Amino acid sequence: MPAPVVHTRGLRKTFGDLAAVDGIDVDVAPGESFGFLGPNGAGKSTTMRMIGAVSSRTAGELTVLGLDPDTHGPEIRSRLGVVPQEDNLDTELRVRDNLLVYGRYFGLPRRTCAERADELLEFAQLTEKSREKVDKLSGGMKRRLTIARALINRPRILMLDEPTTGLDPQARHVLWDRLFRLKEQGTTLLLTTHYMDEAEQLCDRLVVVDHGRVMAEGSPSELIRAHSTREVVELRFGASRNAEAAERLRTALDGQVQRTEVLPDRVLLYADDGEGVLEHVARTGLEPTTSLVRRSSLEDVFLRLTGRSLIE
Repeated sequence: MPAPVVHTRGLRKTFGDLAAVDGIDVDVAPGESFGFLGPNGAGKSTTMRMIGAVSSRTAGELTVLGLDPDTHGPEIRSRLGVVPQEDNLDTELRVRDNLLVYGRYFGLPRRTCAERADELLEFAQLTEKSREKVDKLSGGMKRRLTIARALINRPRILMLDEPTTGLDPQARHVLWDRLFRLKEQGTTLLLTTHYMDEAEQLCDRLVVVDHGRVMAEGSPSELIRAHSTREVVELRFGASRNAEAAERLRTALDGQVQRTEVLPDRVLLYADDGEGVLEHVARTGLEPTTSLVRRSSLEDVFLRLTGRSLIE
């Protein structure tokens, strides 16, 4: 097996008495797309900053591309591409000039910067916009330009923080296609995201992080099999009736449903045969206002592991 490009054991980062990262163990293989999922304040961004060699660790092991960030920070950073959550493009420059100037920060010759800029503009589907001011670009175009800029130095690892936040569905899918192509070319992707469908689409493996610790690790399909059921039945009886209906269903469907969850607006029944469960619901005499059978998703896993309460 090839050596991991990111290796951590017992990785910790504390701020006074607060443990923002509390013993994370991960190994990321070369060419892998690896995701960090978790609620706000879970420790995702802090972990990414340590991997990116811009924040020192408090304790534990950490190597990036075989190097220790504490002693080889500049060398590691020169091999990384970073896409921040908020686009921080230079609005005073034209699209192509953003790439040229950024390439010079890495000490690349002017000719190399020019060649790479043209390649990346084509890759990001921005060739026709090369002489436009950044302010005139759409949100999706700015995001693609930010990713293109992060690739100017041919990074071994591309780190993306919430890469498609605020984009419309069409722009998200274009961006996903660009990231798929990078992965096919051997670039390792390391990302955080709040979009569960994005994690399912992009991640070979991922960890669910909460309170600075890894709650679960695996591929999206492995996590769904381990922490949820094949299907979920969603029933709506009305806010005043959901709890009572769920209690009756627990008794009537004993053995057919692995878990029942009552939410303010609906009742969720977790089962491997959703259609069969829905037929049994009809026999109980309970009549939901709406019903839906869907496949279990990574979002079900995420909410089960981290809870549904909003924590800021």
